[in-house]
Amino acid sequence: MFTSVLMIEKALTSADVEFVTTLHGEEEVSFHVLLEPRGDQADRLLRAIDDIALGELDDAARERERPEGEAAKEPAEQALDVSLTALRLAGSQAEGRLVEDHPLDALRELVEQVEADEVIVLTDPHYVEEFFHRDWASRARHKVGVPVLKLFSRSKA
Repeated sequence: MFTSVLMIEKALTSADVEFVTTLHGEEEVSFHVLLEPRGDQADRLLRAIDDIALGELDDAARERERPEGEAAKEPAEQALDVSLTALRLAGSQAEGRLVEDHPLDALRELVEQVEADEVIVLTDPHYVEEFFHRDWASRARHKVGVPVLKLFSRSKA
């Protein structure tokens, strides 16, 4: 069985589930999902710039309305539950947890613990972070000893 650590930032859509569960053809895949709740206000500016770069001005304007920090924990738990259920319904083994402190350290520890074959970082585009190589995938490549695949979410959740 192939073991993937899947790092996500929101609930997986049906298109995302189909995408990640078919990456390895007919081989069975076990997913270990990490979801980080939305960060604090310091991240808000970067998210708004990304929204503007994507031409999503309405999303940029609504950025202040989205829960952050401690308030984001409950929606993140729901997103994780939805994602795990969807992966299981697609025929994969799946378990997961929220990550709050030191996400890259948690990622490295999980990769070692489950002897993962790969890490998949599935996110929306984050142009500012990607430009400076501060996105999860770029940073993870320097922390884990397995291939890191960066994928963009197939549709909005």
